[in-house]
Formats: sequence, structure tokens, C-alpha cells
Amino acid sequence: MEYSSISPVTMFMNAGPVGKVVMGMLILASVWTWVLIVEGVVSVVRIGRAARSARAGGAAGLLGPVEAAGEHAGSFDLPGESIGEKRERVAEIMSRAGRELLTSAEGGLPNLAVISSVAPFVGLFGTVWGIMTSFAGIAQSQDTSLAVVAPGIAEALAATAYGLAAAIPASVGYNRIGAAFARAGQQVAHYVEDKALAITSGHAVVTRKREAA
Repeated sequence: MEYSSISPVTMFMNAGPVGKVVMGMLILASVWTWVLIVEGVVSVVRIGRAARSARAGGAAGLLGPVEAAGEHAGSFDLPGESIGEKRERVAEIMSRAGRELLTSAEGGLPNLAVISSVAPFVGLFGTVWGIMTSFAGIAQSQDTSLAVVAPGIAEALAATAYGLAAAIPASVGYNRIGAAFARAGQQVAHYVEDKALAITSGHAVVTRKREAA
């Protein structure tokens, strides 16, 4: 193995079969990480924008299913149910729809946690294998010179670098996007409270007009 450059491509091309498998897995994990990060950011931005728009009186947008669930629940009047109890029932149904929406929007967020925790260990396996390769080279050549151990050590360090390149963005993305989804969940919860109040108040007015007629 000849290492004339420390570029990631050169390190990959000059690695042994096991090293290439490890690095290939980590490259795929890194690409998948960035795909999940982009999807998560787009989803949380869209939900936050929809919640702000809906609370301001605009179109519900992505929160349409939540609003529809509330309207459907508010269209039923249970015997002996007070306005407060009806509002709680509508809010609970809307909250359930909101949680389902957020869970669906989070998508691959849990996968970022898996990558952030597993990638370093996969890289560590490549590191151990590279060091083992170095010791095997020493045993085979009966020489402890740097030229003998350098290729294996370089492969070991390259595997470590690949593992960190996958794990660090995944860890940061998971924490930052998770916090953003938590804030978006609070915005959705505020929207649910406002909309449940509006729905029950509107149906109460209609009911009183019917009774008066």
C-alpha cells in the first residue's frame, strides 16, 4: 500500500479489502446522514411556518389534517357534555393528530442517533484491523521500520477519520433538529389550543341559534 497523499479518496483506494468495506459503510452512512439532516430541516421549517400561518388566521397548510380532526370532533355533541368538556375532547383529538403529524415529519431522525452512536465503533473496528495489519507486516518482514508499519497505521487512522466524519454531523444534527422539532411541537400545541377554543365557541353559537329558533 502506497500513500502519497492523505486525501480521503487516496486513503480509500489504498486500503485493504476489510478497510475498504469499513470505509465504504461509513461513506454511505455519512451520505445518508446529510440526506436525513436536509429532510429534517425542511420538515421542521415547513411545520413551524404552517403553525405560525394558521395561528395568524392563514391557511392551515400542513396542519390541515389536525384542523380537520378538530372540526370533525367538534361537529358531534355528546349528551350532558359541557362546553369545557367538549373543548378538552376536541383539543385531545387535535393533539393526537398533531403528534402523528410530528412523528411522521421526524422521519429518519432516530436514524441519526443510531449513526452517531454506531459509526465511531465501526471506525474503531477499522482502526483495530489496520493496527493488526501493521503487526502482521512486522511479523512477515521481520522489520520494525516505519516503512513497514506506516501503511497499516495510515489505514487505521483513515478508518477513524471516516467514522468521525459520519458520527459528528449525525450527533449534531440529531440534537439540533430534535430541539427544533420540540419547538415546532410547542407551536402546534398552541395552535391546537386556539383552534379548539374557536371550534367549540363557533359550535356553541350555532347551537344557541338553533335553540332560539
